[in-house]
Amino acid sequence: MNTTTAFSAYQLGDVTLNNRLVMAPMTRNRALHNLPNKLMATYYTQRASAGLIITEGVSPSPNGLGYARMPGIFSEAQVDAWKQVTEGVHSRGGKIFMQLMHAGRMGHGLNIPQGARILAPSAIAAQGEIWTDQEGKKKLPVPQAMSKGQIEEVTIEFVTAALNAIEAGFDGIELHAANGYLLEQFLSPHSNKRTDEYGGSIENRIRLVLAIAEAVSDAIGKDRVGIRVSPYGVLGDMPHYAEIDATYTYLANKLNDLGIAYMHLVDHSASGGPEVPVSIKRSIREEFTNTLILSGGYTFYRAEEDLASGFADLVAFGKPFISNPDFADRLRKGFPLNIKLDASTLYTSTAKGYIDYPVFEEEMVNA
Repeated sequence: MNTTTAFSAYQLGDVTLNNRLVMAPMTRNRALHNLPNKLMATYYTQRASAGLIITEGVSPSPNGLGYARMPGIFSEAQVDAWKQVTEGVHSRGGKIFMQLMHAGRMGHGLNIPQGARILAPSAIAAQGEIWTDQEGKKKLPVPQAMSKGQIEEVTIEFVTAALNAIEAGFDGIELHAANGYLLEQFLSPHSNKRTDEYGGSIENRIRLVLAIAEAVSDAIGKDRVGIRVSPYGVLGDMPHYAEIDATYTYLANKLNDLGIAYMHLVDHSASGGPEVPVSIKRSIREEFTNTLILSGGYTFYRAEEDLASGFADLVAFGKPFISNPDFADRLRKGFPLNIKLDASTLYTSTAKGYIDYPVFEEEMVNA
């Protein structure tokens, strides 16, 4: 098999990527007090051989902080702290986008600052529990239904966050409209029961996502903006609905009109979620003519096939980048992968299971 496509350079907007392998955004919960730190800088710098790194979800506002130890990008201290991350990645020739994620109803009062609120399109609680460092697992609360003023405010928050990300040295941003967080909460008729211009029809349910994508593009440039979607995903209590295909096909069409840099489509079937039909992937591929990133359970050989055929422009990998900080280098050099992943340390607060996985040369020395 010809395995050169994955390691060819790729032009993503104004950014030239060294290869077509993307490090997918993954929650790691190391941001004590919601502030990026040296540990996080080391983690991302170690993985700079990826063509593109997309960070874990970063909140654009205090209201968007859903999880314990989730980083933010809404204060001057956070902007300054993120600079050590971007400087580290860039020092090794890497490129990095910040994923902007507002958790919406997927949060808890113990995980947000005093005065912040759990907001969502409608006052409908998601089923399930969420971890809090103070009291362990807690039932997800009923969120406050957003007023029109709050919807306008959240758009401004995303714009400010995007500008802050660029100030911190990021090459661009990804809007998180997947996995049951705020933007997907607006897309789904199960979590969005509004009767105003933001609810009901497909056109209304995608209105906020498009407004934010357009406003952020105007602020930092459309070539620096991507978006992640998860049609058929069920994370965050997102049941399927009859208009899934129509919703995402129409959204792709409208995002194409905006001319943003990429769409990032995730399929969670490899981790036990429902499979995303190939038909909707093809529909999005047809409607959206800029860069398409596909992710979810890829092997390198299947990634190469989809890249070589043009079905995907970039392919994102998640967990392999955790246990293989030099994942892209290992693939390029034909080195074996470290498949040992310590799941117990995925969401803790320490260096263990975070920055202590070895690169291949270290393994050889220590063997």
